[in-house]
Amino acid sequence: MNGLEGQLKQRILGAVPQLTVHASSPIADWHKQVEKLSLLPGVVGATPSISTQAMVQSASNIGAAQIYGIYPDQEKSLLKTTQNVYSGNFDLLEAGKYRIILGAELARILDVAPGDKIRVLSGDGVVYTPLGPVPSQRKFTVVGMFEMGSQVDGTLAYVHHDDAQRLMRQTPGEIKQLRLYLDDPFNASKVAPEVVSQFATPVTTTDWRDTYGHLFGAVKMEKNMMSLMLSLIIAVAAFNIVSALVMMVVDKTTDVAVLKTQGLTTPNVMGVFLIQGSLNAILGLISGVTVGVLLTFNLNSITHFLGISILGAGQNLPVQLELSQLTWIVVGTLVMTLLATIYPAIRAANVQPATALRYE
Repeated sequence: MNGLEGQLKQRILGAVPQLTVHASSPIADWHKQVEKLSLLPGVVGATPSISTQAMVQSASNIGAAQIYGIYPDQEKSLLKTTQNVYSGNFDLLEAGKYRIILGAELARILDVAPGDKIRVLSGDGVVYTPLGPVPSQRKFTVVGMFEMGSQVDGTLAYVHHDDAQRLMRQTPGEIKQLRLYLDDPFNASKVAPEVVSQFATPVTTTDWRDTYGHLFGAVKMEKNMMSLMLSLIIAVAAFNIVSALVMMVVDKTTDVAVLKTQGLTTPNVMGVFLIQGSLNAILGLISGVTVGVLLTFNLNSITHFLGISILGAGQNLPVQLELSQLTWIVVGTLVMTLLATIYPAIRAANVQPATALRYE
């Protein structure tokens, strides 16, 4: 589950704005503002941004896309999409050339290749005429395609920032949006108030949860259900400890009675059975964690050796081990198993020597 969440975070949140600042008027001296925001804790970088929902039309098909306007020289080290481009690169996005880079799935739907021209129609630059509203449109040349291995391949496209402004009938060079890259996109809501405080004029923020929050919410629910299931498995193991110790108490009742007649106190008897149960729990925990961690790190190697392909040929299961979660598992298991030893220990401590040895 951690591996799945990590893959989604990289393949989706690495291609879309993680946190976007919106200003009602052009941001004065945005270069200094970008430098200031980049120094905030949790912020990796900031760049100018503009986006619009558009229809893209080729000679054979039509589709919908979210168009992002970027400055390639500023996005190279921040945007994950730049590392997954083929048949071109982001350096080809030059102002005034009207070039576009499409997601691989979107390019397949449109049946286009690098060098082909497509028509982009934006609803943000609508002009009202006597014949009705006319959307802004431009012809763009496809210069590359990217593939992130997720749903963004069929919905995203990138153009130069100035070309996007011309498409939307805005003044090129005026910056009203800044997109921020975070070291952990899940902290977007925590970073947003600090970002807003850096501006002298009122601004608003949006983050990735507005568009992809439902997807990651579903993954979080799956993780919670998986945690519940594993907790129930541990609870069953704890009940096994209870039953084993109770049987031991029944079997050793006479021995406990003899020891108590020789001076063993009630707390001493409880301590014996608590230690016995805890030793079983600790040995099981150590062996279970060791085997589990080894299997986790070698899961793909084992499946390849056995000839098992879960995700298809050439694809590996995403594996990500988080120390904090492993710590919670260990602590929770210890607490649950220690609690399971209390009842058998109390039962053993309450053995009455006279009653237990009456028929001996």
